[in-house]
Amino acid sequence: MLLQISEPGQSAKPHERKLAIGIDLGTSNSVVATVRSGEPVVLADEQDNSICPSLVHYTAEGGVVVGQAASEKLLSDPANTINSIKRLMGRGVEDSASLGQSLPYTFTEKEGSGVPYISTVAGEFSPIEISSEILKHLAALGERSLSSGSASELDGAVITVPAYFDEAQRQATKDAATLAGLKVLRLLNEPTAAAVAYGLDKQAEGLIAVYDLGGGTFDVSILRLSKGVFEVLSTGGDSALGGDDFDQAIVDWVLNESAHAKTLEPVEQRALLLKARDAKEQLAGSHSTTIEFNNQLFELNRETLAEVLQPLISRSIKSCRRALRDADISAEDVDNVVLVGGSTRTLAVREAVANLFGQEPLSDLDPDRVVALGAAIQADILVGNKPDSDMLLLDVIPLSLGIETMGGLVEQIISRNTAIPVAKAQEFTTFKDGQTAMAVHVLQGERDLVSACRSLARFELRGIPPMVAGAAKIRVVFQVDADGLLMVSAEELTSGVKTSVDIKPSYGLADDDISRMLQDSFSHAKDDMKARALREQQVEAERVLEALVPALEADGDLLSEQERQTIVQAMEALLQTRQSAESPRDIEAAIEVVAQCTDDFAARRMDRSIKSALAGQNLDDIDS
Repeated sequence: MLLQISEPGQSAKPHERKLAIGIDLGTSNSVVATVRSGEPVVLADEQDNSICPSLVHYTAEGGVVVGQAASEKLLSDPANTINSIKRLMGRGVEDSASLGQSLPYTFTEKEGSGVPYISTVAGEFSPIEISSEILKHLAALGERSLSSGSASELDGAVITVPAYFDEAQRQATKDAATLAGLKVLRLLNEPTAAAVAYGLDKQAEGLIAVYDLGGGTFDVSILRLSKGVFEVLSTGGDSALGGDDFDQAIVDWVLNESAHAKTLEPVEQRALLLKARDAKEQLAGSHSTTIEFNNQLFELNRETLAEVLQPLISRSIKSCRRALRDADISAEDVDNVVLVGGSTRTLAVREAVANLFGQEPLSDLDPDRVVALGAAIQADILVGNKPDSDMLLLDVIPLSLGIETMGGLVEQIISRNTAIPVAKAQEFTTFKDGQTAMAVHVLQGERDLVSACRSLARFELRGIPPMVAGAAKIRVVFQVDADGLLMVSAEELTSGVKTSVDIKPSYGLADDDISRMLQDSFSHAKDDMKARALREQQVEAERVLEALVPALEADGDLLSEQERQTIVQAMEALLQTRQSAESPRDIEAAIEVVAQCTDDFAARRMDRSIKSALAGQNLDDIDS
């Protein structure tokens, strides 16, 4: 007799399979896929459409239309037909206003929320709510397809996000999925999902560059694939670069060429954007095409398109070079280049990528579908349909995480490009005698100064036993889960008091912030080193002065008037140097002068302390 032994709920019965889907929640289009008979397949709707436009249309009656049906309202009702909502996920009001300048929407803000809302005839909706409608539509499609026509509940979904999505954007995506009623098995970086699809299908090993140019975001990841282990060595990209920008560049070209260039009304703007997109897609298979605007025909060929798109494509290539540097490899070391995203069909893009890496990029799998296929493979494993699978995914965090220390400095706890999930801890201590609380300021970024990094959260650890400065031991732990979400805890080790916080920022980084922060860390590296050294000496000077003031008050009688004056003058000189010095060496020298002046004073204080401790005790008591 054979028995199947498994943890309850962890493994499907031999004749049962759990229903899991992978969702590529894209800026322009979204795709849902699953695994059937061991192979990943994309699911199609009743009209045999396997690609769902990421569009949501709201009606005056309060109805919601998603996907292909919503695309019919793009021209007739642009203000109530929302597209490219992914660009607004996890954004603040100001960020969204700048991102939405080319979109025909009215943005509002609910008091205290910090989250932008889009006004429609059906009411005001946040990006999370709008994205949840797309996810509901995709989930319903998955349920219908997997249950052969009758509704059946899904056991879970893997949803992909750009590798460069920050904490707020990832959390917003997860919140949208929860609102849609989906059980999220994992958020998976889009380039990693593509590597899963290619790696398992081709049994590829070695170094792979994943160039992912979608409708609204660009990501590049350098991965090492070996024996089922997918490790992201580095990531790069641009959170505001994609096919939408290509379309806008073509629109700008048309307006510049037009003899009647003017500010467009929303309907005209949307119509011209659609014509620009059609022209771009036609040039993927033909040499030239025409765009009609304002009763004029404008001929656009591949050469002109390459010129128009050159600044945008160059931005993506710069990100690729940076990712290669971060991975400490050269373009020649890369074994294969994978193209992801519909925008990679543009010939100028493929040529630029081929020139950089010195090889023709892979495009065996449909670039619009490859991410969803990889997500479906991962979902099938995580839901328990393949308990014997040893495939391991190691994504990375895009920016370093740390806390603020004295002097406005940042102490990094987890460095960028660290594989996740990960947990790291570091011990800190108090700065002042008797300190019973500590403020913990969590930061994200590559610079040494707090002012140059992004604040994620603040919380306080209270109840620290009063001790002399430096005696307390505060252990700060950073934990990043597989979805890239952060939890920070702090504990005073002698007393056991502790507190923690889940990092859920109210909005994400603005356009190009991540790229800018990384670039700044490179270009300001020397300045940051000097600034850190200066701040560290300023903090040390403050510590010395903070300790001396109470010491003089308590044991000043051990000093002659001349000795006291000498110490006070050295302290005043140190205070002035701390405030005005531009070199850490000047402060270091002033601290040394104070140390020399107080050496004898410190020895006398030690003698008094020992005598006080021994008073009233006999030698036998001490020996025992």
